[in-house]
Amino acid sequence: MGENLTLAMKRRDITQEMMHSRTGISKPTLRKISKGDPSVSLGHYVNVLAVLGLLDDLAKVAFDDELGRKLQDIELLKKR
Repeated sequence: MGENLTLAMKRRDITQEMMHSRTGISKPTLRKISKGDPSVSLGHYVNVLAVLGLLDDLAKVAFDDELGRKLQDIELLKKR
């Protein structure tokens, strides 16, 4: 994820300095985000996505839950 966000920033010519000023996120935390560090709060990732115009992509997480549907179908078949 960090690599994808870094590439999105580069495509838009947004530097870490610009991202820092637009989000208020510290530079060390932005570096962690660019590395995909899971210890960074989801809220910081949301702020970065918003600046990049990619916030709607967050809604796609687990949107097509193939495994969940299969598990649910198994349970539904057991109930018959």
